[in-house]
Amino acid sequence: MASTSDIKNGMCINFNGQPYQIIEFLHVKPGKGAAFVRTKIKNLETGRVLDNTFPAGAKIETIDIENRQYQFLYNDGSDYHFMNTENYEQLTFAKELINAPDFLVDGMMCYVLFHASENRAMAVELPRTVNLKVTYSEPTVKGNTSSNAMKTVTVEGGAQV
Repeated sequence: MASTSDIKNGMCINFNGQPYQIIEFLHVKPGKGAAFVRTKIKNLETGRVLDNTFPAGAKIETIDIENRQYQFLYNDGSDYHFMNTENYEQLTFAKELINAPDFLVDGMMCYVLFHASENRAMAVELPRTVNLKVTYSEPTVKGNTSSNAMKTVTVEGGAQV
């Protein structure tokens, strides 16, 4: 058990009997009334994101999570396939359970979150930084702006930045 003062981004908790990961949190101390913690949490089984408010000092149940490295193999349209490079075990995940699926590239090493006590795969996280090649970029026209011209580009994997 932990307190709301222990909340951090990425922490996994048991909320209403289901595993959730904290995406964002904010400690709020209003001028009148009790303090509270406003959170945005993601269900690790369905991928659904909820906004929830915990009273300050409330007890929350934490979940032990293991990060294991898996290699992204391919996307078959609806599911994403990953492989453990040590024992060649393959896992399949829906798009909702991956934090940024548009940045995945074949062969990329990712982290699969496992529920430690149940040894069950729950979600996929990409590394903090990824190196991708630009596949498409709009041409810039000189003279349209007085400062640097910003434009969107498409990188391999299909993400637009």
